[in-house]
Amino acid sequence: MDTRLIELLVCPLCKGPLQRPAQSEYLVCASDKLGFPIRDGIPVMLENEAVAVDDNLQPIPHHAPMPAAD
Repeated sequence: MDTRLIELLVCPLCKGPLQRPAQSEYLVCASDKLGFPIRDGIPVMLENEAVAVDDNLQPIPHHAPMPAAD
């Protein structure tokens, strides 16, 4: 995915910046601790498709509980 495109996209929830950790198939909002998947080179920026990420911005497996919202 083009770095320029990532710089234009924002989190659909908080409108904060997104990052793409190395070797990740997710765009991550560090503020909301959510990862939005990239499928076939296209970011899926839907809240119901997002996965929780840990403090290292790595996806948390689906069977783990979601972190509590602040």
